[in-house]
Amino acid sequence: MIVMSVVTALVLLALVTQAGIVAVQRAFPPQGEMVDVDGATLHVVDIGPRDAGLPIVMLHGASSNLEAMRRPLGDIVAKDHRVILVDRPGHGWSTRARRQDSTPQIQARMIDEALAKLGIERAVFVVHSWSGALGARLALDHPHRVAGLVMLAPVTHPWRGGVGRYNEIIATPVIGPLLAYTITLPLGYFVTEAGARNVFLPQTMPDGFVQDSATPLLLRPREFIANAYDLVTLKEAVAAQVARYGEINVPVTIIAGEPDKTVKTNIHARPFAATVSNAKLIVLPDLGHMVQNAVPDRVKAEIEAMIGRIVPAQAAAD
Repeated sequence: MIVMSVVTALVLLALVTQAGIVAVQRAFPPQGEMVDVDGATLHVVDIGPRDAGLPIVMLHGASSNLEAMRRPLGDIVAKDHRVILVDRPGHGWSTRARRQDSTPQIQARMIDEALAKLGIERAVFVVHSWSGALGARLALDHPHRVAGLVMLAPVTHPWRGGVGRYNEIIATPVIGPLLAYTITLPLGYFVTEAGARNVFLPQTMPDGFVQDSATPLLLRPREFIANAYDLVTLKEAVAAQVARYGEINVPVTIIAGEPDKTVKTNIHARPFAATVSNAKLIVLPDLGHMVQNAVPDRVKAEIEAMIGRIVPAQAAAD
């Protein structure tokens, strides 16, 4: 009886999950175009004037999608600049063929290929959190594509501890998918908002953020598993690239806060800034992890200041 009850409960939860997937995808449909690359199909939203000079590519962190960079930052910047927002492989409406294609190195290659197909030769990259490691990898492996790098609360170095036991379980074969396709979505509806509020601290999460940022898309099994793989493989990935950071020679601006309890500034932003020769570090007091939401006007000002330095220097070089 106990076994039958468990099996019945799992079947019911699986059916609820499938219905939830349909509902979530109808509520948050894709907003841009799909670009096929080797190993993935990337969802890209292109906003702002096309003839506004150096384009800006925005890359979101973990547990999110391109809407987390679009509102409000992307929309503000797009008033004067071309902004390309990308769902990282496996996130939002982007897919990837292999869950294991989770490292900054692999995702950098995919994004570089997508931008080439879109005709984006060089751009300023604005990266948040997990994508700090991705932005660094783009600058290392694809320097021809990166004119400058603006990093918001970036992950760049190994840290003590893990990334949460639940992520480790979800990334485990068999048991992970079993949980993802049964309990994750129903449970997520009850805990998503509280989790998002914690990431904003000490700032207050804006009203409607969870819906405006299409965060419920994360609860779909395939994305939740991809996100878990991204997180559990990140520490080893950044450990492998730390020694190369001195090779980065494009302009870099880092904006981080204290106290950011999600990505510690002393572990990531400060050491990275000390290693990269052309880095500018801005540490703001009483600023949490969601830099793009808390100080979007400051971020825009730093992006424009960087472009103001890059364009004359490039003209002189030409």
